[in-house]
Amino acid sequence: QKDRIMSTQHCYLWCFWSHPSLFCLSQKQLTQDDDADEVEIAVDNTAFMDEFFSEIEETRLNIDKISEHVEEAKKLYSIILSAPIPEPKTKDDLEQLTTEIKKRANNVRNKLKSMERHIEEDEVRSSADLRIRKSQHSVLSRKFVEVMTKYNEAQVDFRERSKGRIQRQLEITGKKTTDEELEEMLESGNPAIFTSGIIDSQISKQALSEIEGRHKDIVRLESSIKELHDMFMDIAMLVENQGEMLDNIELNVMHTVDHVEKAREETKRAVKYQGQARKVRLCPWSTCHFYFIDKTVGHQRLSNRLQAT
Repeated sequence: QKDRIMSTQHCYLWCFWSHPSLFCLSQKQLTQDDDADEVEIAVDNTAFMDEFFSEIEETRLNIDKISEHVEEAKKLYSIILSAPIPEPKTKDDLEQLTTEIKKRANNVRNKLKSMERHIEEDEVRSSADLRIRKSQHSVLSRKFVEVMTKYNEAQVDFRERSKGRIQRQLEITGKKTTDEELEEMLESGNPAIFTSGIIDSQISKQALSEIEGRHKDIVRLESSIKELHDMFMDIAMLVENQGEMLDNIELNVMHTVDHVEKAREETKRAVKYQGQARKVRLCPWSTCHFYFIDKTVGHQRLSNRLQAT
């Protein structure tokens, strides 16, 4: 019975010594269940980050498109201001651009707010992925605010210059107004406050036509400014609250680099230790294998001697 046990052990050890891949396979099978959860988490996390970066890219493209529209709107503002009576097509083009900017801006705002909610939900976890998401969200939010600030500045500039044109046309007709009086007219939405007494002449009619046209431009513009105001304030407050996080982006990147370097060194050490451990594991099996072979040969020699005697 002892010989059978020894023979079984010998065969078992011989298999692993002769075929180390069998040991690797068995070890892989033993650790497979332990690693399954981690692999599943890693795959899920990778898919989540892929979706996140897809949203980031879509939002970035929308912001870039808004920036292009803002530049086009500024050109149209200049064209409208330079013409006594702008062409209807120019105003229609500006109206379409304004509508497109509002549409894309609302889309970007909703995306950024959605990202913010998801980040807040995961705030309890401290991970490199979370820092990446915060940084990307902060950069996009600030870029969006910068673009919308330029748009707001262009609108305000257009309003002031349009108001200046109205004031000059009123002066041509003999009506002198202060800035306060002009603002009162604009707020009332009724240019007749100052145009009702204009002398009926060809020059006055042309001036009156321009005054009414400029006034309508300003009314439409102010409506657009009011519609964008709440959205603009939402994102502006968001960026203001993220100020500290924006300042720490560079520090987070440096920490990430340090983390990668540390992981690289640990990987090198792990590979080295794994190689040493493999040698240590193989040596006992080889010794046992040859020990059992020598012992078997010894028994055979002893049996031969007994038979000879």
